[in-house]
Amino acid sequence: MTGLIPLNALLGGMLLGVSAVLLLMVNGRVAGISGIVAGLLKPQKGEFSWRFLFVLGMILAGLIAPYLGFDFPQTLPVTSTLMLVIAGLLVGLGTKLGNGCTSGHGICGVGRLSKRSIVATGVFMAAAAITVFIRLHS
Repeated sequence: MTGLIPLNALLGGMLLGVSAVLLLMVNGRVAGISGIVAGLLKPQKGEFSWRFLFVLGMILAGLIAPYLGFDFPQTLPVTSTLMLVIAGLLVGLGTKLGNGCTSGHGICGVGRLSKRSIVATGVFMAAAAITVFIRLHS
């Protein structure tokens, strides 16, 4: 199941949307991954179990998917471990400064018509486009 298939993208987007809506309706929480993980590191009363199960579900889905016939495309360029660590730290800093991550702003915030999330998502997309341009032309 490799390659760009619009139906797969549509179904994946629908699953993300349904998951985000269910989490908001059932738990009253936004499905922002950085916030969910941060809540695991400093849990408040009654907050640990659902956050742990959410993250565990994402990890297990990635481990089980190949056994269900899903292939992960090998699109990442070979890079240094140092570059990956720096990139991870920059993403963490960005989520802290931007009050959320791409999933929180892009999926949940835009869906709720949050002005802050719409601006943040535009900045994410512009930064991604600039990064790809620089990587391809350097």
